[in-house]
Amino acid sequence: MAEPGGYNQSGRAPKATVQITAEQLIREAFDRQGSVQKAPRQKVLDGEELSDYQMRRRREFEEGVRRNRTNIGEWLRYATWEESQQEIARSRSIYERALDVDARSQTVYIKYAEMEMKNKNINLARNLFDRAVTVLPRVSQFWYRFAYMEELVDNVQGAREVFDRWMQWEPEYEAWMAFIKFEQRYKEVDNVRGVFERLVFVHPEPRAWLRWAQFEETNGDADSVRDVFGRAIDRLGEEHMDQHVFISFAKFEVRMREHDRARAIYKYALQRLPRAQSQSLYNQYTVFEKQFGDTREVEEVVVRKRRMQYESMVKGDPRDYDAWIDYAKLEESAGDRVRIRDVYERAVAEHPRVAEKDVWRRYIYIWLFYALYEETQARDVDRARQVYGAALDLIPHERFTFGKLWHQYAWFELRQGNVGKARRALGQALGRCPKNSLFRSYINLELELREFDRVRTLYTKHIEFNAANCATWVEFARFESALGEETRARAVYELAVDQPTLDMPEILWKAFIDFELELGHTDRVRSLYERLLKLTDHVKVWISRAQFELDAKGQEAARSVFEEGDGRLRDVGRKEERLMLLEAWRTMESRDGDVEMVERRMPTRVRRRRELDDGSLEEYFDYVFPDDAQSSRFKLLAKAHMWKQTQESE
Repeated sequence: MAEPGGYNQSGRAPKATVQITAEQLIREAFDRQGSVQKAPRQKVLDGEELSDYQMRRRREFEEGVRRNRTNIGEWLRYATWEESQQEIARSRSIYERALDVDARSQTVYIKYAEMEMKNKNINLARNLFDRAVTVLPRVSQFWYRFAYMEELVDNVQGAREVFDRWMQWEPEYEAWMAFIKFEQRYKEVDNVRGVFERLVFVHPEPRAWLRWAQFEETNGDADSVRDVFGRAIDRLGEEHMDQHVFISFAKFEVRMREHDRARAIYKYALQRLPRAQSQSLYNQYTVFEKQFGDTREVEEVVVRKRRMQYESMVKGDPRDYDAWIDYAKLEESAGDRVRIRDVYERAVAEHPRVAEKDVWRRYIYIWLFYALYEETQARDVDRARQVYGAALDLIPHERFTFGKLWHQYAWFELRQGNVGKARRALGQALGRCPKNSLFRSYINLELELREFDRVRTLYTKHIEFNAANCATWVEFARFESALGEETRARAVYELAVDQPTLDMPEILWKAFIDFELELGHTDRVRSLYERLLKLTDHVKVWISRAQFELDAKGQEAARSVFEEGDGRLRDVGRKEERLMLLEAWRTMESRDGDVEMVERRMPTRVRRRRELDDGSLEEYFDYVFPDDAQSSRFKLLAKAHMWKQTQESE
């Protein structure tokens, strides 16, 4: 049931039974439009009707301009109608009345002048244009029409006078170009030059100089063109200079086959224009050198271009040390010593502001390359020594140091024959900030000098500094062995293996065993294996010992080692390592032995599940050995026997 007011319970108006679309509404509205009523055409049959019609229309126009005197459009329609009635005097009078209303109306002046020109009243049109440019001298349209009218009636001198009057007002660039084109149409070359002289004074823009140079190239000689470009460069200066001026100048010289002049222009411009304003100049110079230059000149262009790229990179991020290094290497390839040193000095001046070694690492390479350049290429030893000294003074050694820098400095002094300075440098490094790399560097230095006593002393100091470093112990022992000091070498190894803490003991023990093997002391090797197996049950040690026994005594001795190792690994529960041992044992037996014996010991791979900390189950693979399965059966029988006894007692 409908609610009162025509709305249902939801508050919405009920839907109409017939729906009308928007398209139907628009179509009906269009169909109902009536035809537009047009005013009837009147035919004038005699002079009396014409006078009556003209009187009525003038009355309407007068009434219109009286009601809205400032409506210029009404005045223009009035004047145009009078012109259509061939009433030129009346039309002129109406235009004058309109100018009395608005003396600065551009439209009135233009329509007025068009009416006079259409009716061939040239003097009246000239006077009207003269009035217009006097009242509105900044309106370019009046000047254009004025000059065009004079040229149209073949009054060339009058048109030139119009342009001269216009140029006194220093109009825009396009107006000057119109004057120049006018003079070019009448082949007045000297007048064109005079206009260009005035143009570049009023508008000293690159496009004005380029148009002048283009004109001189067409109508003058090469010296005139060069004079224009030279004056342009002097007048514009470095602040307002444009790269296209130099490009056009250089291309002109190329057309004149003056390649050396063009190259000089390019280089002059590249030295004075900033990078951001000379990209096209660089590209054109590159193309020029590829066409007309030799290999050296092409490379020079490439160096210049890359130099500007690196300049922009280091300007954006002064601590981009990789960019500085590449920049310095670029300058080294160019060979300009002043530029090279300037780049290096600018680079080292941007030192890191935080005392963190990772930040300083790339920065130190700049010093190293700098010193290397001074020593090897510049051949300035004193300056190279100063570079090393400045770098070492700059580093915060109380926080960190760079062994490579100390090492390079020491070897630099050694190359100069200053052994004492080299030793003092490395000694100072070890005194201020000892580290493994510095000890190794000092030891290598003394080895090169064949100072073996000093080497022993350094190894001793190194071990005192870091007794857990197995590599140092091994190197020390090998050094003694190389000198034929077997007793000393063995003593070094013995001291090393007795250390409570070692960073890589496996390397030390292997070196010790290899040392005794080389000497052929099998008993000592066997003793070392026994000592090592008391410290570790690593499967590789067992395999290595078995291989040793195989080579020393034969297969039976190796088999006994494998059996002992299998038992030890079974007791400690290392199933994966035990499997590795059995596979190595099987490989040995496969050559000429009892493989089935080993196969009986091989485990079975089974899949099992185990519960994780979160309560979920995880599948994994386990190895079940035959002895483990037998032990499990024995345990099961023992539990069953105990259960039976419990039942009987109850």
